[in-house]
Amino acid sequence: MLSIDNLTVKYGGLSALTGVSMEIKSGEFVTIIGPNGAGKTTLFKAISGVVPLAGGHIRFDGKDLSRVDAARRPHLGIAHVPEYRQVFSGMSVRENLELGAFPLAEPAVKKRNIDYVMELFPILRERADQLAGTLSGGQQQMLAIGRGLVSSPRLLLLDEPSMGLAPAIVEMIFERIAGIHRETKITILLVEQRAAEALELCDRAYVLSTGEVVARGTGRELLGNEEVNRAYFG
Repeated sequence: MLSIDNLTVKYGGLSALTGVSMEIKSGEFVTIIGPNGAGKTTLFKAISGVVPLAGGHIRFDGKDLSRVDAARRPHLGIAHVPEYRQVFSGMSVRENLELGAFPLAEPAVKKRNIDYVMELFPILRERADQLAGTLSGGQQQMLAIGRGLVSSPRLLLLDEPSMGLAPAIVEMIFERIAGIHRETKITILLVEQRAAEALELCDRAYVLSTGEVVARGTGRELLGNEEVNRAYFG
């Protein structure tokens, strides 16, 4: 589904990603871990078209994404849930979800998807008319994930969904993400600092460090990798 070949991204002449290659198959749950500054968020921005490529290729279902404007990528089935949630604070919960559904043409499908998200996160139904900026951090994260889901994505990019949340909320968010994958078979690409939990959730994983892929394997393999254990679990 997603093929990344020798990808390089630069900021002001400095390389944020260097020669990164990955293959993500349809229906997989793949995690990317790595220290701060490793290039994880830059990778997602490259996939969604927010930053230009300095080299390499990204293909989605064989289509060269460098030929597709960022605004058109959601219409291909790519949904990006960014770090820090970035909900539209001056809009209601419902309006945020309706905006997320804009790539869809059929009103009935939009309604069905919004209903699904509100079943997944019941607090969003309770707060449907409340301004998103007045929600708690955990509720905003639920809304950000829901806003990505309502577009019927085939590839869901989740960037640090646990960031800044209490442990009990993080556990619930991870449970919901695992449930979404089981129920919908959406391809999920997850960037996450909580490495142990993320590796337990996924089918396969990559480790990024200083903009390069330094390890790859199943979640179980990387949990048992001595270098990964030293770097992330002491």
